[in-house]
This record gives sequence, structure tokens and C-alpha cells, in this order.
Amino acid sequence: MNDHSTTFEAVTSSMLKILKEDFSRTDSTLEGYAWKWNQLRQFMENNDLHSLTPKVCDDFLSSLYGSKDLTSLKSGDKKFLSAILLLKNYLITGQVIPRKVPVELKGEIGSLMMQYILSRSQERLSGHTIYNHKQIFHRFLDFLTSAKVASIEQVEITHIIKYLNTIGTKYKSVASISIHILRNFFRYLYEHKIIDMDLAAFIPKDNYKKQPKLPSAYTSEEIKKIVSSVDRSTTTGKRNYSIILLATMLGLRASDIANLKFENILWEDNAIRLIQHKTNKELELPLLPEIGNAIIEYLRYGRPKSQSSYIFLLARSPYTHINQPVISQIAKKYFLKANVNIKNKHHGAHALRHSLATLLLEEQVKLPVISEVLGHENTESTSYYLRIDIQSLKKCSLDVSPVCENFYTQKGGYFYE
Repeated sequence: MNDHSTTFEAVTSSMLKILKEDFSRTDSTLEGYAWKWNQLRQFMENNDLHSLTPKVCDDFLSSLYGSKDLTSLKSGDKKFLSAILLLKNYLITGQVIPRKVPVELKGEIGSLMMQYILSRSQERLSGHTIYNHKQIFHRFLDFLTSAKVASIEQVEITHIIKYLNTIGTKYKSVASISIHILRNFFRYLYEHKIIDMDLAAFIPKDNYKKQPKLPSAYTSEEIKKIVSSVDRSTTTGKRNYSIILLATMLGLRASDIANLKFENILWEDNAIRLIQHKTNKELELPLLPEIGNAIIEYLRYGRPKSQSSYIFLLARSPYTHINQPVISQIAKKYFLKANVNIKNKHHGAHALRHSLATLLLEEQVKLPVISEVLGHENTESTSYYLRIDIQSLKKCSLDVSPVCENFYTQKGGYFYE
């Protein structure tokens, strides 16, 4: 940018877009950057600074660390420093240069791998999934190169098995993902007549099952405190109030809130209809009066004048539409402002979605209905939330048949003394 000064929102929005589209950074990584940069924004507001420049970044770091030796910082501080320097370098050069270098897949086999990834990309795979594919392929390609295998015709099942053995049992999840990706890759090659033998049929299956973490959920009282913490007297507060209601009352994902357009609001039918960003499936939800009124209030008294078809815009120039990481940061802001207990729990927009599902379960709403509200394709995804509904879990338990007392005292038995 050649030291060109501009607004905080314009710079960070551009950077987040580049990191997502060009470097396939995950949503959680983008949220991490947005959280760190938000502290810089707070510094700017406290010092009445309206333009973000490299000098502002330097002044901010000086306010935090002074003359401290930056090489002696702890790991967390180093990551924070790296995020601010990434921002500063973008302001100077106009380029985003993250620490992770994009993976390159070279040669004949690498070209086929990229061809396969491109075919999968059309299925709306997330940037994180595409990045995982490239990482697995890159490691496998390195292995083949070391084995002096340069063409796809030279690849044998023994090469695949030996590569999988190099991963070892210590990294079961990596091995499981590698098996899945390589099997689909070689099946693709066989079905498209690029190879003559179906090597996928010889790749062993695995029984690894990742146990998902418990989703973070909050009580109805905590949700009320979060909603009530929004200051609706300001223009930004009117926008944020609408966003929080969409997440808490309808369980919309941050990506769908960010991408909400005027055409998605069917005022005459009192409905919201959209194509979900994650699943590409249509979702229709009721336009609840409280949500409708909040959106109208924002449109009349809070939204900047703009020809944009998106409903929610940044609060400062250039007033582009808000993005997913910012939605999550807005949610986190009100979790903290409401002073609810967030210890060892997620506290972003997705936690509000989880909370809605949990509250519906507590009200004895049937799983198929909750699936429709959340936009799940089947009840398997919804049943995931059962793991945090203790009352529902108790209903699934079986009575234990009584055991004769002689069982515990029988001679030679485990309990015999």
C-alpha cells in the first residue's frame, strides 16, 4: 500500500478476505487474527486515531512492550506480535505474507493431485479441507520422490502402504485422514481411466473415530443477559442487536448472517429464506417480530447509506458488507460485556447456535424439528447436541438388572477374599 493510510475496517477486511481465499486459512484462524487486531482498534479509538498507518502499529506495540526485547516474548505474545506485524507489512507493501508458505504440488503426479483437488473444490469444500488435501498430498509426493517414483504409472500399492506406515500409530487422526484422501484420489484416477488398476480397493480401511468435543452452550438466563447487554441507542448497537437476535433466536451461522441480503427477507410472508453458505442447501425460517423490528430499526436509523445488497455493513467507510470473523467478534464482545461465565467454553456466534439447540432439546422439541431450524441435512448432526443434554441422556440409559449377592462372594471370584 506504499504507506497509504486508510480505515481500520477497510484494511482488516481486505486482509481477512485474502487470508481466506488465497491462503485457505480456517475460520478459527481468521477469528484469531480479528481478535488480536481488535485490540489495535481499541487503541486507535482511545487515542482518537481514524487512519491506520504503519506508525500507528508501531505506537501500539510500543504502548504494550515499550523497550522490551521482543525476541524474549512468550509464545502467546509472539503470536500477537506476528499478527500486528502482518498488518503493518500489508500497509507498507500491499501484500499479505503469512508465515505459512502455500503448498506446491509439482510434477506429473502433483498436477494430477491438483486436478483432483479442483474437481473436489466444485463440491464447495471449505478452505480448511482443501488445505488438508494439499498437505497430505505434499507429504505423499515427498515420499514418492524419495522412492524415485516420478509418474503415476510407477505408483504401486506397496508405496501407499509404506507411506501410511511412516505416519505411525502416534498420529491416528492424521493416518485416518490420509487413508481417506488417498483412497478417494486413486479411485478418482481409476474412474477417469488415468490408471489401469483400482489401487483404492487395496488401501486398508481404518476404524478411527474422532470423539468431538462437547459443544459450548449457555442457559436461557445467560442468553437473556447477552442480548440485554447490547446498547441499542447507537447505530452500531442497532446493527449488533439484530445480529445477536439472528444467532440466538434462529441459530443462524455467522457466515449466513454476514451474507444476508435484502432478497432473503420476505416481509409479506414473515420469513427468511436463504441458501446456506456451508451446505449450499435452502433454509427457510420464520421472521420473528422481535427480529423483524430490530432489522427495520437498523435499516432506518443505523445502516449507512449504501447501494449494497447486503443488509449488515461495516460501521465505518467504505461501508462494505460485514464478514464472518467480524460476526464472531461481535458475539464475543457481548459475552464479555454480559459477564457470563465463559471459562473453558467457546463464546462466539456458534456458541449461541449451540445454545439454541440445547434449549430446544430441554423444551422437548423433536430432533427432526431442531434439524430443520438449524439447517442440518439429517438428525445425525443434530443428535450431536444430545451429548450436552443430561436429561435426554438419562432417558437413553438402561436399567441394570440386580445381581445375586452370591456373585460377589463366590469362591475364586474376582471379589472373593
